[in-house]
Amino acid sequence: MTDAGQSPLDRVELDAYFALIEVAGLLRHAVEQQLREQGDLSYVQFQLLALLGLDSPTGSERMTDLADGVVYSRSGLTYQAGLLEKAGLVTRAAAADDERAVLVTITDAGRERIARVLPGHVAVIKDLLLKPLSRAQVETLRSVLEPAREHMRSAPPRSARRRRRKEGDD
Repeated sequence: MTDAGQSPLDRVELDAYFALIEVAGLLRHAVEQQLREQGDLSYVQFQLLALLGLDSPTGSERMTDLADGVVYSRSGLTYQAGLLEKAGLVTRAAAADDERAVLVTITDAGRERIARVLPGHVAVIKDLLLKPLSRAQVETLRSVLEPAREHMRSAPPRSARRRRRKEGDD
């Protein structure tokens, strides 16, 4: 695996890369299966509900901020939010301070759905990812992945980049 002007990955780098990709794929598959079975949710729908219901103090966020948070295309996110709205798990409305912005708000039914799937979600993560690791290894994993994530987030894919707002917009 080389690029013009770049040295190839050595065996340790290549093994680390393939291990990360395989672990992420296996974990994602198991999580998606659990979410479908216990909550009839896609992974992205779960992320949206979790951001709104667990991370947002108000339970509402702008659609563009949600897209940035889940690293998903804005058009794809609009579709997923529409499915959640049809299911009664979120509402969408124009933001009070900017009619061009769409505000997504979790409903009580959305909070109930998150509460229903969260215990199984945590169990899958603990069983597959955390169980075979010591606490020190989990701390090392976090310390290794956080700078890589921050580096990648500094230049996210086009669909996940924050839009520049005009002066005075928030």
